[in-house]
Amino acid sequence: MNRLLLDLKISRPGLWFPTIWIYLVPFANQEGFLGTFSFWLGLFFVSFPLNYLVYGLNDYNDFDADKINDRKGNYLFGAKAKRQQLNSIPARVFLVMLPFFIAFTALSGTKMLILLGLMVVVNIIYNFPPLRLKERPPFEILIQSGYVLTALFCIQLNGLEMLPWQTIVYLILFAFQAHIAGEIMDIEPDKEAGKMTTAVVLGRKKTKIIMLLLLVIESYLLIYWFNDWILAAFLMVFSVWLIIDAFFVFKDKPYSHKQMLLFGYAINASAILSMIWVLYSAKLLTIV
Repeated sequence: MNRLLLDLKISRPGLWFPTIWIYLVPFANQEGFLGTFSFWLGLFFVSFPLNYLVYGLNDYNDFDADKINDRKGNYLFGAKAKRQQLNSIPARVFLVMLPFFIAFTALSGTKMLILLGLMVVVNIIYNFPPLRLKERPPFEILIQSGYVLTALFCIQLNGLEMLPWQTIVYLILFAFQAHIAGEIMDIEPDKEAGKMTTAVVLGRKKTKIIMLLLLVIESYLLIYWFNDWILAAFLMVFSVWLIIDAFFVFKDKPYSHKQMLLFGYAINASAILSMIWVLYSAKLLTIV
């Protein structure tokens, strides 16, 4: 039981929202999907197994940075595991993913096998030498576009229509923004462990400004492409807070552990509310 709880913590339930959010987008104009087996099987997969792949391989390769990272050691931001506990991660990831590879390929064919294989390849490129893009700024941000594979997985599994290219662009920007937020919080432990990221190179304030620019671009595109003033308003409120944060309150100062937990809970709450709106409105699937 303790090992299962550790594996759950490694998968970072508090950071499941990007994969779940992206998985739900293609269902926005659908009816009756809550009664289908494929929807719930896919939703479970993008929750624990997929995030165990993503964060398990990340933790396996980031032991030095994680052991001195104060925000680790919880279900929100992930485990602070011992080296011997992490040694079995690649094998455990394989065992967790294998039944889903078999089941989803049986349900959806060769295209699904290719998609699942790409998910694994993206995470290997991100975490392992010789490329190890997680320490090659800005490529560690750009490769977050791989999160769009979650939407393609959803479409293939559930027989849905392909997303408009504008929606895919928006989802990529969403993935960039979510990743940068984590880098900002991890500057000190990453720097101490010798890990190179965009936030370490640029510093906290400049990275916050990049995140602010992304939020502004996302807000504009939500209005220009989708006429979605509600979701844009979510991001505009976040943008205002980020301006206050970067220029008046925290500036270059690190957040405390309690502040990071508060931000994490706030982000999850806003993610849940925005998921409901995206499903209800179907705005992200309707180009104006």
